Amino acid sequence: MTAVTKRDLVSAAFGLWIGMSGAALAQSAPVVVELYTSQGCSSCPPADAFMEELVKSPDVIALSLHVDYWDYIGWRDTFASPHFTQRQKAYAKAVGSRMIYTPQMIVGGLDRVEGNDPAQVSEAIRRHQAQTSPVRLVVTREGDQITIRAEADPPLTKPARIQLVRYLPEATVAIGRGENEGREVKYTNIVTDWQSVATWPGVDPFEMTASVAGPDPVVVIVQTEGPADVLAAAQIR
Repeated sequence: MTAVTKRDLVSAAFGLWIGMSGAALAQSAPVVVELYTSQGCSSCPPADAFMEELVKSPDVIALSLHVDYWDYIGWRDTFASPHFTQRQKAYAKAVGSRMIYTPQMIVGGLDRVEGNDPAQVSEAIRRHQAQTSPVRLVVTREGDQITIRAEADPPLTKPARIQLVRYLPEATVAIGRGENEGREVKYTNIVTDWQSVATWPGVDPFEMTASVAGPDPVVVIVQTEGPADVLAAAQIR
C-alpha cells in the first residue's frame, strides 16, 4: 500500500526519561514508535527522515521495521523481513482492518498514523507520555546476558508479552531500482530481530535472563496481547 500524505518534518519536544549505562529502568515508560517502511516505497523517505529526528529524543524508543511486500516492484529491501510484515498485519487485524500502509507509524502499540504526519505522531507521543503504567520494568546487562525484571501494581487484568528487540543504529543505502532508484536513503534504528521471549500473566513479579550476543542495542518491550498497549519499555545501547 502507498502512503496517504507527505508533510514537512517538524521537531517535537519531549520530556525526561531515566536512563543508565548498562541498565535501564522504566516506570513512566518511554514511548515506543514503530515505523513500517520499505526501501522500495517512494513515499517512505520523508518518514525515514522523521525517524532520524525521533531517535534523538530520550523519551522515545523509535524503531524502523522494513516490510517485504514492496520487493516485487524491482528492488529487494536489504532490511526487510516477512516477520515485520506479519507484525504490521497483526496490528491491523487487532482493530478489524484489512489494510496496511507504508509508511505507517504505530505509537505506544495503539495509535496508528498512515503516511508521514509528524504533527499527528508528536501529539500521539504526548498523549502516551501523560499516561502512567502499572508496570515497573528494570533491565540490566552484563556482557552477553541481560536480566529482565517486571512487576505490576495493580496486577494486570490480562497477560502481556515480554519482547526482545535488536536494532542497527543507522545505515545509508544506495537504491538501484524500483520507485527510489538512484536515491541514497539514511535509515535509523533498523530492527534486525524481534522476538517474543515470554508470556507474563502480570500477577506475580517476573524475572528472566536472555542472551544478547553482539554489539547491537537491546530493547525490551512489555505489551498486551493483540498486539496492543505497550505497558513498559527500556533500552540499553
